[in-house]
Amino acid sequence: MKYKVNNPVIQWLMEGDVSIQYQVQRDLFRNELPELQKRIKNEGWGKAFLSKRNRDGHWGLKFYEPKWISTHYTLLDLKNLAIAQDVPEIQETIQLVLRKEKAPDGGIKPIGATKQSDVCINGMFLNYASYFKSNADDLRSVVDFLLSQYMPDGGFNCESNRRACVHSSLHSTLSVLEGILEYQENGYIYRLAELQLMAETSREFILMHRLFKSDKTGAIIDKRMTMLSFPSRWRYDILRALDYFQKAAIAYDPRMDDALEILRKKRKAEGKWPLQCRHPGQVHFEMEAIGKPSRWNTLRALRVFGRLVENK
Repeated sequence: MKYKVNNPVIQWLMEGDVSIQYQVQRDLFRNELPELQKRIKNEGWGKAFLSKRNRDGHWGLKFYEPKWISTHYTLLDLKNLAIAQDVPEIQETIQLVLRKEKAPDGGIKPIGATKQSDVCINGMFLNYASYFKSNADDLRSVVDFLLSQYMPDGGFNCESNRRACVHSSLHSTLSVLEGILEYQENGYIYRLAELQLMAETSREFILMHRLFKSDKTGAIIDKRMTMLSFPSRWRYDILRALDYFQKAAIAYDPRMDDALEILRKKRKAEGKWPLQCRHPGQVHFEMEAIGKPSRWNTLRALRVFGRLVENK
């Protein structure tokens, strides 16, 4: 799909935060503009997130508390802005986490008194730690932990190492898939072939559910999965899943059609997509207002229809 700079929706997107401007140029026009990307840390949302960093190198109270102003979710937000990968403060904080927050099982952030890591958290951690070029040796135990939690049905479940689980979770599976993609795209090679094979079956797990439906009854698993939110946090939704598929250059599959049709119908008359919901919790600041047109959701939907659907 070809876009023109004088398209009203494109012009509206380009009036947004510099992180939106950069991703419009990169993803819709294929223009790599490093100077524009460098501005993200000094302007708008990027500068605002960085300004909330504490003297101890963390955001919030600690690595995972409280949601959504903790170190973990702030680093994920910064990655999703596409801030430059070489920001010293970010790299210092990730090293701090790798030194202080590893559990005995090799994953990041033990949960409660059990000292057992969480699959979903580690998928997200691999996502931003890979993006920000963390030391490869430091990520090995995280990779080992994720591989150890792969489930027979092809996906992941955040509780698989804490209770008996027989079915994977779309939430956890997508978080791990996003982590594997960043790991691969940033040149890491440790156990990469195993991760790629795991990613293939995890994508099939999502497609088997037509992105949001029970594979047994065809019923919608959770209506919130069809709502457009941003940031997504750990929660799965159809736009986040479709955006992953287009970024990973996965070919169109007819099992995506139900989700694509829902996304298509959510487009407003002026060609924009709204912000439909927000996940409750503390935030550093609100990027967009519920019920209003969303630059994040519009940009991501255009990426999906421009790359995924056009090539079917």
